[in-house]
Amino acid sequence: MASGEDPLESPAETGTVTTAVPARLDRLPWSRWHWTIVIGLGTVWILDGLEVTLVGNIAGRLSEEGSGLPITSGQVTGIAAALYVAGACSGALFFGWLTDRYGRKKLFIITLAVYLAATALTALSFSTWWFFLCRFFTGFGIGGEYAAINSAIDELIPSKYRGRVDLIINGSFWLGAVGGSLLAIVVLDTDLFAIDLGWRLTFAFGVVFGLVILLVRRHVPESPRWLFIHGRGDEAEKLVRTAEERIVAEKGGELPPPAGEITIHQRKSIGFGLIARTVFSHYRRRAVLGLSLFIGQAFLYNAITFGFGAILTTFFDVGTGSTGYFFAVIALGNFFGPLLLGKLFDTVGRRIMISSTYILSGVLLFVTAWLFDGGHLTARTLTACWCVVLFFASAGASSAYLTVSEVFPMETRAMAIAFFYAIGTAAGGISGPLIFARLTESGVVGDTALAFCIGASLMTLAGLVAVALAVPAERRSLEDIAAPLSQRMPGRRDGRESGEGGRGGDGRFGGGTGQGPGT
Repeated sequence: MASGEDPLESPAETGTVTTAVPARLDRLPWSRWHWTIVIGLGTVWILDGLEVTLVGNIAGRLSEEGSGLPITSGQVTGIAAALYVAGACSGALFFGWLTDRYGRKKLFIITLAVYLAATALTALSFSTWWFFLCRFFTGFGIGGEYAAINSAIDELIPSKYRGRVDLIINGSFWLGAVGGSLLAIVVLDTDLFAIDLGWRLTFAFGVVFGLVILLVRRHVPESPRWLFIHGRGDEAEKLVRTAEERIVAEKGGELPPPAGEITIHQRKSIGFGLIARTVFSHYRRRAVLGLSLFIGQAFLYNAITFGFGAILTTFFDVGTGSTGYFFAVIALGNFFGPLLLGKLFDTVGRRIMISSTYILSGVLLFVTAWLFDGGHLTARTLTACWCVVLFFASAGASSAYLTVSEVFPMETRAMAIAFFYAIGTAAGGISGPLIFARLTESGVVGDTALAFCIGASLMTLAGLVAVALAVPAERRSLEDIAAPLSQRMPGRRDGRESGEGGRGGDGRFGGGTGQGPGT
C-alpha cells in the first residue's frame, strides 16, 4: 500500500471475471422462484404499515389509567414517534453500509431479527423509558430493512418487471395500515381484552407475523450480482443455474439466450469514500433527483396524514372512535395507486410516469385546499379528495424508492437507498410535524389549507425536477443504467455517469460504450 493511502479506498481485488449472470437474470420469465422472493422480502412493508398504524391507534389507550404505563398520548405520538423516526434513519444508514459490504441476505435476516426483538420487548414494556428505547430499536430494524430489501429485490427481479414489482411492494405498506386500523378496533375493545392487555397484543401480533416472514425469507437467495462482484463468482453461477433449471422445469421449453456479458474486477469490499464520491460527485444530477422525490413525497404525506384525525374532528365533528374507518379508506386508495399504475412505469416509462404522478397529485391537492378553504367539503368528500390525491401520490412516492435503488452503481445501491430514505424520513418525521402541527391543529380553516398548499408545492416541484432529470430506466438492466464501479478498466476514472442511451463499462454488456456525465 502506498504511503498515506486510505485503507478504505484500497479494496482487495480478487481477480477479473467475465460473466453473463445479469443478463441471465433479466431474461428469466416470471415464475414461482420470483414469487418466493416477493413474498419473502416484500411483505415486510405490510409489517411496517401495521406497526406504524397500530401505535398511532393505541396512543389514547396507553394514556388511560390502568394501561400499565405512566405515559401520555402526546408522548406516544410525539417523543416515541420521533424516536422511531430517528431509529429508522440511523438503521437505514448503518445497515445500508453493512448491506453493501457484507451482502443482502445476511442483512435482511439481521434487520428483521432486530425488528422482532424490539417489538417483542415493546409488548413487555414496564416503564416509559423502556417503551421509548424499544421504539427506537424497532425503527432501527425497519430502517435497515428498507436498504437491504430494496437493493435485493431490484437485483433479483427481471428488468421487464422491476418497476411494477418495486412499486407494488412499496405500496403494500398501506395494506398493513388498513390491517392495523381494523386490528386496533378489535384488540382495544375492553369487552374482549383487559385495558392493560389489548395494546400489548398488538405488538405480539407483529412478532408472530414477523416470524412467519422470517421463515419464508430463509429461502430467499443472496443477490448473484453482489456475489460475483465480491469474488464469489462460483456461488453466483450455481445460484443462477439452479434458478434456470427450476424455471425451465416449471415453464417447459428453452430460455432465450442472454443479451451479453460483463467484465468485472472482483473486490472483497468497496471503500465508503469511493461510494460517497460516486453518488454525490459523479452522479450529482441523479442525487438531486433522489432528494427532490423523497422530500416532495414526505411533505405531501405529512400535509395530509399528520393532522388527519384533528382535521376530521375539528372541522367536521367526526368522533375520535370513527377516524380509523376514514383512515382505512384512505389507505386503500394509497395501495391501489401502485397496484393499478405500476405496470405503466415499465411500459409508458419512468420519466413520464414519475413526473406525472408527482405533478398530478400536487395539483389535485391544490384543488382540495381550495375546496376546503371555501367550505365546499364534508368529511366524506374531503376523504374522497384525499383518496384521489394519494392514489397518484402513492405511486409517485413508491417510484422514489425505485429510482434511488436502480440509478446508482451496484456497489453503492444499498447505501444510496439508505441515505435518501433517511433524508426523506427525517424531512417527513421532523420538519413536517414542526411545520404542520400548528397549522392543522389551530382550528383555522385557512391554516389547514396552507398546510395542504405547502405539501402540494413541494410535490409539484419534485415532479418538475423529474421532468428534467428522471432516468429512462424501464426494461433496462441495472448494469446498463449505471455500470458497476468494479467494471471500470484499470486507469479509467471511477464513477463516470452513464448517458441515458449509452452502455456502461467496456461495452461487452449489450455492445455499447459509456458516455460521459449526463443524466
